[in-house]
Amino acid sequence: MSTRSLQRIIQSVATADGAGVKLRRSLGSSQHARLDPFLMLDEFYSDNPDDYIAGFPSHPHRGFETVTYMLDGRMQHKDHLGNTGDLGPGSVQWMTAGRGVIHSEMPRQTEGRMRGFQLWLNLPPAEKMKPAGYRDIPASAIPELVFDGGRVRVIAGALRLNGQRVSGPVNGPESSLSTEPVFWDLHLDPARQVTLPLPNEHNAFVYLYEGQASIGGEILLHRAAGVLGEGDRLNLVSGSDGARLLVLAGKPINEPVVQYGPFVMNTREEIEQALEDYRQGRLTEPA
Repeated sequence: MSTRSLQRIIQSVATADGAGVKLRRSLGSSQHARLDPFLMLDEFYSDNPDDYIAGFPSHPHRGFETVTYMLDGRMQHKDHLGNTGDLGPGSVQWMTAGRGVIHSEMPRQTEGRMRGFQLWLNLPPAEKMKPAGYRDIPASAIPELVFDGGRVRVIAGALRLNGQRVSGPVNGPESSLSTEPVFWDLHLDPARQVTLPLPNEHNAFVYLYEGQASIGGEILLHRAAGVLGEGDRLNLVSGSDGARLLVLAGKPINEPVVQYGPFVMNTREEIEQALEDYRQGRLTEPA
């Protein structure tokens, strides 16, 4: 058994997306700030409706998956397939763009706090043109594992800890994704320690969004992605105020990544084809 160490910090940078939604981007802030199979991680957090009210009007995607995890506030998803989903606190939207999807994500509130994350997860070449799919996962469908010193919400993957085993709604009994993603929301009480098992062959990172925490004596930066080294377990220690952080891991694809805005493919020619398909109204047509 080997413990993962903190290898690199990707600090988040302030930016805006959609129709002007203010957010912080860590993974994806540059072409070098990626971790296969993860492309991007955005955190949005504001009590000011001017920062989020314009939302993300209708826009296309091809070649990857988007995962939206809400902590506070409400957003509504609509897409060309007729799917509609209302995301509330603690819920998740897992969308596979595949060959193509055109969707919108718009606030369902005019005041109050809007807080959450959006993750972009790459697809292997053989799956980039598969049919689009969508899952709306309510907070009640996400299991939680409670242990002495904290708790973990298991969104994707399975977690075995202290004789307990919990499998998330994604990549669990009901689904199987080739990147075998792990997506956990970990809450640690003040001055506590936990060791979590992680698949040895997965790339992994953590994102501290509240409190203080360290890995192997290395302090995690607030609102930054901490890329982990190899190993089959992760040891985390919280500070005097406790900690809340995302733990994310995935099986690397090991293929070239060519991105142009909302399209992520393997070659420039495939990107040009995606742009042409979108201009000609063919992006979402069956292959």
